[in-house]
Amino acid sequence: MTVRLRPVEEDDLSFLHRLTSDPGSSGEFQWYGFQNPHRMRTRWQENGMLGDDGGSLIIANGDEQVGFLVWSKHVANRASYYWEMGLIVAPEHRGQGHGTEAQRLLARYLFDHSTANRIEASTEITNVAEQRALEKAGFTREGVIRGAGFRAGEWHDGVRYSMIRSDLGGRP
Repeated sequence: MTVRLRPVEEDDLSFLHRLTSDPGSSGEFQWYGFQNPHRMRTRWQENGMLGDDGGSLIIANGDEQVGFLVWSKHVANRASYYWEMGLIVAPEHRGQGHGTEAQRLLARYLFDHSTANRIEASTEITNVAEQRALEKAGFTREGVIRGAGFRAGEWHDGVRYSMIRSDLGGRP
């Protein structure tokens, strides 16, 4: 397995749409209804899905699309900000460690290319596989977020994870 992150290319847009708009591909924890099929193309045409306040990257195993990561900037206070990140791995690639490695790579990338000291990630409390992936990637479980996300007609509790710059230590 050779997981790498790369910018979104025009040929990736149908893959991204499948992962966000097809209930069989998005998965139980990421299905929020059908999405505008032009939304991602518009974002890609505007800035290649990369900006100062966040972006999207393709998770690849060699040349094969595996999933995608997103991150966004959040103001912590007048003097600082942090990143929040999330991902979707295609169903045919789940359970193989791609998400864990991709989250580790994105954390390193964000710390290397910004002054942020904190990265957050959240998942539903019943998404045990993602909780394990975040922990393996070096994130620390901070606690339960009650009634944080609405999906499938119900409010769901979440679990918040974080990584701060010093958690990486000297790791590459």
